[in-house]
Parts: sequence; structure tokens; C-alpha cells
Amino acid sequence: MEPPSTTPIKKKFLFVSVDSNIADIAWQVVKEGHNVKLYIDSSEFKEVGDGFVPKTDDWKKEIGWADIIVFDDVEGQGAKAKKLRDEGKLVVGGTPFTDLLEDNRAFGQNEMKNAGIPIMPQADFTSFDEAIVYVQQNPGQYVIKPSGTAQNQKGLLFVGEEEDGKDVIKVLESYKKVYANKIKSFQLQKRIKGVEVAVGGFFNGKEFITPINVNFEHKRLFPGELGVATGEMGTSMFWSEPNKIFNHTLKKMEPKLAEEKFVGYIDINCIVNSNGIYPLEFTARFGYPTIAIQQEGMISPMGEFLFELARGTTYKLKCKSGFQLGVYIVVPPFPYQDRKTFEAYSKDAVITFKKPEFNGIHIEDVKKVDNEWVVTGDSGIVLLVCGTGQTMRDAQKMAYNRIKNIRIPNMYYRKDIGDRWFEDTDKLHSWGYLREN
Repeated sequence: MEPPSTTPIKKKFLFVSVDSNIADIAWQVVKEGHNVKLYIDSSEFKEVGDGFVPKTDDWKKEIGWADIIVFDDVEGQGAKAKKLRDEGKLVVGGTPFTDLLEDNRAFGQNEMKNAGIPIMPQADFTSFDEAIVYVQQNPGQYVIKPSGTAQNQKGLLFVGEEEDGKDVIKVLESYKKVYANKIKSFQLQKRIKGVEVAVGGFFNGKEFITPINVNFEHKRLFPGELGVATGEMGTSMFWSEPNKIFNHTLKKMEPKLAEEKFVGYIDINCIVNSNGIYPLEFTARFGYPTIAIQQEGMISPMGEFLFELARGTTYKLKCKSGFQLGVYIVVPPFPYQDRKTFEAYSKDAVITFKKPEFNGIHIEDVKKVDNEWVVTGDSGIVLLVCGTGQTMRDAQKMAYNRIKNIRIPNMYYRKDIGDRWFEDTDKLHSWGYLREN
């Protein structure tokens, strides 16, 4: 165990982002008094964070300046993070291996199997015709999961409902006609019903830092889990000592992650029922909006924590008891990408607050112009509004009361984030998955 850092409290953070995901956490570190520079690679999101966080147009020129470099995604960032770490820099970020855990579903499932984590029945394909024949010969309910960059387009994930698999076959036939150039590989996963839950933890290059995080994503556009699958509409969570789900899944990856010297956050999404735990996929990076909601539940300062994580110290993360949740506020064309609609209805819309109260407010595609908060980017994701409390009801009440203070033209959001907990908690407790064993 390394001793606590003796470096000055004020440190130099360089955040390197693919498309602005980490802007809010960079802003948090700014508010904690550190020196920060943010680089955003995507041209569509270059303005995100303007007025909130100092920017740089060339992150490589800032490597010598930075005390710590934080990468926010996969998409090749793991190789950059590993190279800098091997050169002696303090880095939060993945490796080519951990990038592949997320980018390639087949690879991720195989690594689960190698680590002794039971996996659910599945098959991987690069041909739609072969997948159609497979379903015809093996009728059942399946989930279609694209791999690679196509998996980021959440509307392409399809959950079959029909027992004979005919709905899956129809979708595969449609994808063959429309998305053959976009979906190069995909997975058919046997659909298993139960409670969907994720467990995640921060890894310091050698071991997991406790407590771990247990979270429940709400991905559908409408309340009651109806409508199109979006990237995210909100998440509820709580911090916990290692429980049965964690110990039977992510904990088993610890030796491999240590071998890779991975530094950052990783979680594993699962379906659990009375018969067992069925892992779905890895997220080998910060989750969005997970990391911002986690920050609401952290007592430890984010900047200090990231720095000590990169140093490899056995840092005891201090967190609040109770629950945290976050609700996305979005505008047209979310969850779709349509530049014309965005420019007509949302671009440069002013965000106003009835009262100047900003606790629990996290920026997404926002910039500051003449001290006014303005919508930018092109995704339509504007703000994340968080609440915390000793009960899930308390956390919900706080978040939705905060939303009442916000005005954005054409804004919309789900009003039931956190409701899943009340149905799922009894099942998880009765099955014993939340116990520390």
C-alpha cells in the first residue's frame, strides 16, 4: 500500500474526450480548485463545456504540463492510455484489452468464460443469412446485439418477444437490407427474464477499490420501460460493500485487470433471477451518466480520488449511505440524430433557472455564453439532474423538485426514474444477491 500523496493539493488535470462525455467531471474538478484542461476530439461537440472548463486544441502538447491524464472512453483510447502509463505518466484509462472487452461482445463473453464466470447461451455472426438460419433451426426468444461502433446506436438492439423467434427473423431481414454496411458483426443472445442490474467498481491498477456500485439503468424513452431504446434516460444506484453479484462476476476479473494494469471504472451488466446470475456485457470505462451520479454519492473529492486511483494507492472511497439517482433532460431530436431538427428546435436554446440553485445539476451538451447556459452539440442531451436520500423515494423527490426549477424550450424527461427499485429490491433480497458473500 502506497502512502497518501504528499504532492500539493492543487494538481494539473488533462481530460481527453472522444465526444465530450467527461466535460461535467472536468467541471467538477475545476470547482474543487485544480488546474484543468479539456480536449474534445469530435468536431460536433467541440463547444461543449465552453465557459465551464478551460480547453485545449492539442492534448498531446499538454502531456508534459499535466500531473494526471484522464481518458473518458474506449474507441482506441486504451492504447493511448497504456502507452503513457508505460512511460511513467499518471493515467486513468484503459488498455487495448479492456477496450476490446466492451467493443467486441464475443471477446468479452469469452474472457468472462476464461475467468470462470458463467455465461448465457449465445452465438456470434458476421452474416445475417447465417443468423436467420440459426434462429429457424433453434426457435426461441433472442436479443440482437450489434458489436463494434454499431452497438453505440442503441436503437439497433432488439429484444425478441415471440417464442418461435419469427420477430427476430423479420428484424434480421430488415437489418440485412438497411444496415449491412454498418453492422459488421453481431450477437444473438438467448433472452433470459429477470432483474437487470449492474455492478461496477474502480480499479487502481492492482485491485478494486471499495465500496462498489450497484445501479439500475432506465433506457427506454417513455415511463414504464416503453418506447424506443435510448442510450439512457436515467439511472438509480447505491454504494455497497462487495456483494454476491460482484463476487460471482466482476471480482473474478481482478487478476486479469491487474495483469493489464487497468486504471479506471469497469462494470458488468447482468440479468439475475432465482436460478442464477447471467452476465450480459462489460462497460470498461466511466459510465454516462453513471459517473456524474456516482459523484453525487461520493464524499471523497473527485480530483483527489482520481489522482490517488492513478497512483495505485489503496484508497478508501468515502461515500454517502442511501440512494442516488439521475434524470436526463433532453430536447429534440433525442434519441435520434437529425441535424436539421436539432438546429430548428434546440440549437442555442437558453437554459434558465427560476432560482439560482445548481446543486445536483450536471452539464451534458451545454456551453456558457455571456454567463448564460446554452444548448450545443447535436445529441439533444442537455442536463442530468440528480437527487440523493436515505430512501429511493427521498432521492426521487429531490431530483424531481430540482427539475421544476429548470426551463428549456421543448424539454422532456421520464418521471419514473427509480421506480424499478421498488419492484426489483424484494426479488434481489429474496434471492440473496445483495448480501455480502
